[in-house]
Amino acid sequence: MDIMTREEKYMKEALKQAKKARDIEEVPIGCVIVYQNKIIGRGYNRRRVDKNTLSHAELNAIKKASKKMGDWRLDDCEMYVTLEPCQMCAGAIVQSRIKKVYIGCMNPKAGCAGSILNLLQVEKFNHQVEIIKGILEEECSSIMKEFFKNLRLKGK
Repeated sequence: MDIMTREEKYMKEALKQAKKARDIEEVPIGCVIVYQNKIIGRGYNRRRVDKNTLSHAELNAIKKASKKMGDWRLDDCEMYVTLEPCQMCAGAIVQSRIKKVYIGCMNPKAGCAGSILNLLQVEKFNHQVEIIKGILEEECSSIMKEFFKNLRLKGK
């Protein structure tokens, strides 16, 4: 039996969030925020349902984690997200002082943790975020590919 690493355990939780998004026909992106080995914030993509540009998985998770911590600063927290954050979410991650971000798969069309830009590690900002890529990459990538394949099939 395979022993799951801590990183895989939490990315599986982020994937559960991504599946919630998929089940309501949203782009399947999921996120969890961990503090002292406890999940303190969960989020999934809800832009279409909420009719809100800001309703990304990461922002929804940050909002819940901040409420739980009673502070906007999430200094000793780690984020697990199934898809590389966009520029808006990367900015919010830096602003919230999250320590480390684990990324499932990269996003060559909109990613801002290294694909297009790396906003998480700009030296001139007052905070930089450690990045670990490729956690359950195949699972994170395939949920996205499957979603868009099905979307194209529906469009025909």
